[in-house]
Amino acid sequence: MATAAESRTPTHLWIVGVVSLLWNSFGAYDYTMTRMRNAEYIAGMMPGVDPNALFAWVDAFPMWADAAWALGVWGSFAGSILLLLRNRWAVWSFGVSLAGAIVSFGYQFAGAEPMPGDAGAMGTIMPIVIILVVAALFAYSRAMEKKGVLN
Repeated sequence: MATAAESRTPTHLWIVGVVSLLWNSFGAYDYTMTRMRNAEYIAGMMPGVDPNALFAWVDAFPMWADAAWALGVWGSFAGSILLLLRNRWAVWSFGVSLAGAIVSFGYQFAGAEPMPGDAGAMGTIMPIVIILVVAALFAYSRAMEKKGVLN
């Protein structure tokens, strides 16, 4: 027998939650592989970039930019899990993630040396796509909270 909370959960929440978890799992994997200095992974993802030059570039980030990157990645990953759990903290988690992504990518575009090599879309278009996706997830989770779907 379904409870009242289960019966009012819209199907699109499960779809958005699962798709966002898959998307953010890749972000978490990318972050982990980069921080673990996996050269094979970097070479496969960005063929025009020397992995060691990329690691040196990332290592040169100030602590606050590195922390913003971590908050962006892990905040969004946690937000997806919280969304699937129909927890209202998903809104805050996606909000922290959005702020982290903006600060981190803002530093990369405005304060850091240019990314080494030819990163192509990974270095130019993907940051914009990531910010738009996190902004959409933040807006979606806020809407679900206002509708009483998130507890």
